[in-house]
Amino acid sequence: MGTIVFFIFAILAIASAWGVVTSKNIMHSALYLALSFSGVAVLYVLLNADYLAAVQLLIYTGGIAIMVVFAVMLTLRGDISASNPDNKVWGWGALISTLMFLTIAVVVFTNTDWRILPTPWTGGGSATDISLLLLTKFMIPFEAAAVLLTMALVGAVILAKGVKASK
Repeated sequence: MGTIVFFIFAILAIASAWGVVTSKNIMHSALYLALSFSGVAVLYVLLNADYLAAVQLLIYTGGIAIMVVFAVMLTLRGDISASNPDNKVWGWGALISTLMFLTIAVVVFTNTDWRILPTPWTGGGSATDISLLLLTKFMIPFEAAAVLLTMALVGAVILAKGVKASK
């Protein structure tokens, strides 16, 4: 049963990611993005990574995708039916993507030893363990990421609003 659910949501995530790239309407692309993030969250649940699934739903689906939808709605004017025009060099992108996929597939299928740690991990991977690490050992990088994201949000608001030069 788990395999069937995995394939359903993996196909959903891939198909909606394809919809993000190929949709001519930028609003539809933003909604496909939220659907893709949700499909990945279900895949995390199937991997028993509950914390990552919650982060995926709250931060990416609930935050980033909805922010993209609001940014599109607030900045675009008029008809948005053809807001993603065709690109003349899409063939090069498809070729490079295919080559990258094949390279990664060769690396995955030819390497059998995937252990990174010399000994198996004995610590838990629960939300409590991760929160203790984030609030003790990795406190500075965690706060730096928070400041960086806040500055990016302020910059996005300034760019979306448009600043008039004062003389």
